[in-house]
Amino acid sequence: MPLRYLDMGGGLGITYNAESPPTHEAYASALVEALGSRKLTVLVEPGRSIVGNAGILLTRVLYHKTNYEKNFVVVDAAMNDLARPALYDAYHAIEAADDGARPITADVVGPICETGDFFARGREVPSVPPGGLMVIRSAGAYGFSMSSNYNTRPRAAEVLVDGARFDVIRRRETLEDLLAPERIPASLD
Repeated sequence: MPLRYLDMGGGLGITYNAESPPTHEAYASALVEALGSRKLTVLVEPGRSIVGNAGILLTRVLYHKTNYEKNFVVVDAAMNDLARPALYDAYHAIEAADDGARPITADVVGPICETGDFFARGREVPSVPPGGLMVIRSAGAYGFSMSSNYNTRPRAAEVLVDGARFDVIRRRETLEDLLAPERIPASLD
């Protein structure tokens, strides 16, 4: 069967921790070399490599707790806001929005009370006090696009930042937004 198309998918990665993915140029060169003189239409989906590290998830620390074996930092974001850690234990760097937080070894978890509601397990993270902000990095390709309303949680707002300027480009959903499509059947009214 003669091939006409070659779909390379989203083969270009991003740096989450200490990885060294190839540059766009190195990837293209390797692809051209591998194709040789074949006449194919090549499809590439470089979106993650373009926007993955362009987005962050900003979350507020609700409280700290310990079970005498582990420390937990409970934040107001949850697995419905960034599903990758819950789905396949993906690594996302976590920092304090403000400098000065001392490091602690802790699990960073959301408030849903599900085993999978975590962003980091047993990791050195900044000990941001309750009310402070944490930054979860590399959420640009996966944050909103994979988010859900699990546990009746409104999805987060999206904010576009350009230097010192910012604009809310998608407002946070409200409970009213979530309930608007629902109807009580006339037979139960």
